[in-house]
Amino acid sequence: MKTPLQHELNDALTAVLGDMQQAVDQLVQVLEAERTALDTSSSDALDHAGARKQAIMQQLEQLDAERQLLCREQPAMTAALEPVWVRVVQSLRHCHLLNQRNGSTVNQRLTQVRQALAVLTGHAGESELYGRSGELHASLRSQVLAAA
Repeated sequence: MKTPLQHELNDALTAVLGDMQQAVDQLVQVLEAERTALDTSSSDALDHAGARKQAIMQQLEQLDAERQLLCREQPAMTAALEPVWVRVVQSLRHCHLLNQRNGSTVNQRLTQVRQALAVLTGHAGESELYGRSGELHASLRSQVLAAA
């Protein structure tokens, strides 16, 4: 027989897992919006998606900490809710793939921009224009490519 406390803990764990699934579903939508922003080169939409993605990830971290605490308190309930947890994890894996796809697009575009900058500055074929910290190398200056 479940005590009122056990019942409350079970309800809390069920609610947390439901909230996690909702957050992950929102994350999928945000990652798709991010992809659209990348495809349309919309910097405002990309900024909005990035901020929303960060907020959802923070929410998921908080929910997961709560889930872990509840699971320690109610190990028997954890097994009963395993199918729900498996769906959350599967959805998170899908988000990971979407995020990798978007990251790949960003890296590809960054490479193209660096190559274009190298051509424009007359340093095509040289090493990177920017250092790892994102600062422009001091030796790079604009040069006249042609004169009439």
